Amino acid sequence: MKTEWVTGGGSPEKKFDRNMPKKPAVPLKTDHPVMGIQSGKNFINTNAADVIMGVAKKPKPIYVDKRTGDKHDLEPSGLVPKYINKKDYGVTPEYICKRNEEIKKAQEDYDRYIQENLKKAAMKRLSDEEREAVLQGLKKNWEEVHKEFQSLSVFIDSIPKKIRKQRLEEEMKQLEHDIGIIEKHKIIYIANNA
Repeated sequence: MKTEWVTGGGSPEKKFDRNMPKKPAVPLKTDHPVMGIQSGKNFINTNAADVIMGVAKKPKPIYVDKRTGDKHDLEPSGLVPKYINKKDYGVTPEYICKRNEEIKKAQEDYDRYIQENLKKAAMKRLSDEEREAVLQGLKKNWEEVHKEFQSLSVFIDSIPKKIRKQRLEEEMKQLEHDIGIIEKHKIIYIANNA
């Protein structure tokens, strides 16, 4: 019985026949191997000459990690400086350079856009000296409010004392928040009211 394997195109790819033998037949009992063929080569002398004339094999580099003598290959251990010998070792890959250039270009575009908007919105950039002066003033104010807070009485038993304590806590919290914002941002813009 013959069957055909067909692919999606409709053309026969391979014919299959169950009766076809897969392996060569087993030799018959009456078949005898060819006898009497001899080689003139002296294998003992040839092998000895190959060993004598051959280059000695280098021993495989290993390391021993315990005093009991456990041996391991040196190559995959990481003890051999393999990567520093590469010609491109320490060179920034091309895709990272390209990405850095794209980031730099995007930052420049963003800065240009911000500058245009600042000119439109009439914003003024705070200089480093002014920023430092504002920061020092805020810290001085915080110290004064903190000193006043420390001078409160230990027992707060009346409503005016509670209100005063809450007001001082809120002022300190607001000053801490403002100091944190000014310290975090190096560039600060102020709207011109004039």
